[in-house]
Amino acid sequence: MGHHRAYSSIMEKARNLIKSGVIGRPVAVMGSALFYKPDSYFLEGMWRTQKGGGPILLNLIHEIGNLRYLLGEVAAVQAMSSNTVRGHEVEDTSAITLQFENGVLGTFLLSDTAASARSWEQTSQENKAYSSYEDEDCYHIAGTEGSLSIPTMRIKRYLKTEDRSWWKPFDCSVETPRRDDPLVGQIDHFCRVIRGETEPRVSVQDGLQNLMVVDCIVKAAQTGTRVQVAKIE
Repeated sequence: MGHHRAYSSIMEKARNLIKSGVIGRPVAVMGSALFYKPDSYFLEGMWRTQKGGGPILLNLIHEIGNLRYLLGEVAAVQAMSSNTVRGHEVEDTSAITLQFENGVLGTFLLSDTAASARSWEQTSQENKAYSSYEDEDCYHIAGTEGSLSIPTMRIKRYLKTEDRSWWKPFDCSVETPRRDDPLVGQIDHFCRVIRGETEPRVSVQDGLQNLMVVDCIVKAAQTGTRVQVAKIE
């Protein structure tokens, strides 16, 4: 499955940090994919303004893949969407809440009409075609011992469990990741799969589970209800 962010060295670093316990038990995540698509984007493909288009179905699947990679399976979702800025048939902005199987709760803001740099492309520096900003993050994961911001990899944590209090200062550090091109890593891995040297990193089940979560978000936004996510076995 062509989920190139699964080959991101930044994502791998973030996952290893979370697994190491440096932020304790994950409790909450805040994510965003806020960017501005120019008018020409829609003129080049009018289908993007109609049912079946929109940032939920076109862009969000990559974010769901990242969040599942970092925090595990999504159990349920809620969402609200708006098309008041562009006025297209599909949404231009969505606010999403997620409940993970392990109890982590999350929020995610998605918009293709937001003049903001808080998206993966504009923070990761992996695709040089996009302007990027070293002070911006698109994910923030908070745990019982500290927090991790991605992709700047800024960590704020309590060095001693008994010191945990909002009155106490954090120990602040930065873990600098490699910034390899994930597309190069993906092609290299694909070639090794063809040669029978390794197994696919992203399975068909993974790709389908990402789609299941996105489909549930669409339903949640349409119905205004909490939607359970079925798990693909």
